[in-house]
Amino acid sequence: MQPFKINVPQPVLDDLHYRLAHTRWPDELDDASWDYGTNRAYLQQLAAYWQNDYDWRAQEAKLNEFAQFRAEVDGLGIHFLHIEGKGPNPVPLLLVHGWPDSFFRMVKLIPLLTDPAAHGGRAEDAFTVVVPDLPGYGFSDRPTEKGYDPKRMANVLAELMTKTLGYKKYVAHGGDWGSSIVEQLALHHGSALLGIHLTDVPSTHAKSADKLPDLSLAEKAFVVKNKAWQEKEAGYQKIQGTKPETLAYGLNDSPVGLLGWIIEKFYAWSDNDGNIEHTFTKDELLTNVMIYWVTQTIGSSVRLYYEAMHSPT
Repeated sequence: MQPFKINVPQPVLDDLHYRLAHTRWPDELDDASWDYGTNRAYLQQLAAYWQNDYDWRAQEAKLNEFAQFRAEVDGLGIHFLHIEGKGPNPVPLLLVHGWPDSFFRMVKLIPLLTDPAAHGGRAEDAFTVVVPDLPGYGFSDRPTEKGYDPKRMANVLAELMTKTLGYKKYVAHGGDWGSSIVEQLALHHGSALLGIHLTDVPSTHAKSADKLPDLSLAEKAFVVKNKAWQEKEAGYQKIQGTKPETLAYGLNDSPVGLLGWIIEKFYAWSDNDGNIEHTFTKDELLTNVMIYWVTQTIGSSVRLYYEAMHSPT
């Protein structure tokens, strides 16, 4: 296990600005809004801010305020944050992100969880927090072999927590793919888990839930709502789950293409009253995308959909 700091080479940033300045913009229908996908007017505004005002070095410095490490697990270098809790007996807590994000998804939570007394809570409720980048995401290595489905990723995180960091017991939280991965942690490494918390029901369960007997009215309503969401919003799952490499060529080459693909999900999946910046700042949106851009992990990240769809488990 080695300490790690983010330090993106300047030529990578120079190349990004060149590509932003030479974007070829497609046409758009009148009054399309976000109905057909990412709104061009907003994307142009955000891309201009990215090129002219966004300061990666400032964001990089903020991220480097957290204690970061890389450790070899399952033959891959895994990047993670490891922040000690400020309390009499902090409980180890693993925070697992999903797509389209990275460890950056969790950074706002870290001060609240590690130092609750400083935020109106109790010191005895403190956690020691571990926030990894999944294999193929962020500053973790990209797998070069097939088979990194949620179960195998759970195996990687279990080894990180118990063998690399030496925790005998810990709790785990997951969102999006993190929910599926933490579920696999509970199924296959439950003896080390004190408990789990999921923000999502893995969609494989939701799709088959209507076959279960004795569903409550609330559960039946959820099944109906999930089906409607799948019809309207889940096209990306089909693409990423069947032809991830085809998608990767365009997104890895065009920063605006990558930006448009990712922020549409943030717009659609957040409570924002039709204005994405009611929920996220421009800097937050761009820092998330920057992590994909500078690490060239959009292709390896979306492969998780293919691996999960073709997994025997």
